[in-house]
Order: sequence, then C-alpha cells, then structure tokens
Amino acid sequence: MRILLTNDDGIHAEGLASLERIALTLSDDVWVVAPEQDQSGYAHSLSISEPLRLRTIGEKHYAVRGTPTDCVIMGTKKILPGPPDLILSGVNSGANIADDVTYSGTVAGAMEGALLGIRSIAVSQAYSYVGEDRVVPYETTEALAPALLKKLIATPLPDGVLLNVNFPNCAPDEIEGTVVTSQGKLVHSLWVDERRDGRGLPYYWLRFGREPVEGKKGTDLYALRNRLVSVTPLQLDLTAHELRDQLTKALS
Repeated sequence: MRILLTNDDGIHAEGLASLERIALTLSDDVWVVAPEQDQSGYAHSLSISEPLRLRTIGEKHYAVRGTPTDCVIMGTKKILPGPPDLILSGVNSGANIADDVTYSGTVAGAMEGALLGIRSIAVSQAYSYVGEDRVVPYETTEALAPALLKKLIATPLPDGVLLNVNFPNCAPDEIEGTVVTSQGKLVHSLWVDERRDGRGLPYYWLRFGREPVEGKKGTDLYALRNRLVSVTPLQLDLTAHELRDQLTKALS
C-alpha cells in the first residue's frame, strides 16, 4: 500500500513526524509532501497566481511552497511514481471539529484526496496549555491510530467521502472509546485585533472569540469532551438536498 502524507502545520511539524511513524506501521511505502511553511486556516485553497516551488528534504520527503491542497496535487500528479492508495493528513496540532473543518488545511488535504478518488483521512489531536506553552499529547494518537486506521481502511466508502478523525486531549489509557460522530456547532466569531508597528502604522490580526458550548451527544464536540475518539464521515457534496423540492415549488 502506497501512502501519501501531508499536513497544514508544515514540513517540520512534530505532528507530521508522528503521522509518519503511524503510517510506517501500515506500510513501508510512505511518502511525505508537505507545505514549506505553516498553512493553518488556508482551507481548501489552491496556489494559482504564483508558481509552486518544490524542495527535496530527503528520500521520499518533499516540501512545497504552497497549501496542503497543492501538496496533494503535486504528490499524486508529479512526485510519486504512481497514485497513492491512501492519503493521511495531519497529525494536526489541535482538534478539527464542528465549524472549524471549513477552515482547516488538514481536512482540506484529505478533501483533495477524496476529489482525486483516493481514500483520505484527516487526523488531529486536541491539546491544552500549561502556562503559555501548548502541550499536544501526540502519544495518544500514536498509540491508538494504527489499529483504528486499519479498521477504517478496510471499511468501504462511497465516492466523495473522507474521514475526519480527532483524538481527545488525554493520555492513551484515559480514552473511553471510539465513536462515529456528526459535526457539532461552535458559537464563535472572528475578531479584528488592531495593533501598531514600529512606525505607528496599523496592522491587524484575526483572532477567535468563543463562548462555552455543550456539544450535543453524537457530535464530535461531545466526543472529545468525554474522552472519546471521534470519527466523522464528511462528504464533498454540499447540496442541501432536503430543500430542493421546496425551492422548486417556490420558483415554479
């Protein structure tokens, strides 16, 4: 089985090294094509207004000056000797759940794989802060992902479907199980934080402001808050099929 790995945290991210160790438990034909720099929040974007620069990091390891989507395209159509059988995107530093999947470059890497007709799985690990330091328990993903991925790989999926896997912020022996979930709903908004540079000129940061949310049972939010691994099937078809008849009547 040929496996292509990518992420949105960048080629040197700790989570990508963790994902490679996981992938090597499944196959010895593992390729890494990841962004040169952090591409978090770039979602399913393409670099079509500037060239892609490719750099060889090592054997079967390549960095692309572009997005996760660019990396999957470069990997499948240019770098690998043939199409991969599986695309794994991650391990992201932080959960990709609820509305955040629409922003996630990690999920977008798997999304592009699904568009190409390749089985694709996004993998993310929730974290906490100790003081100002982010503490990501990648050991949880590494301990549990190999067995889980083997089951998911063996499960047939329809065309246009990818899997979004999230591990909760706890030690491996504290995990309460694995559940299939739906997307939850966050209450958040983006704030524009205005600052001044050394010359007094304004610049801006986008930042999240969120309110506490009690995730409904069955959602990815509920799963992670209850120390459950979340597996969410996502589909590329965004059509709201239940509204088609209603709109047809309104337009007739």
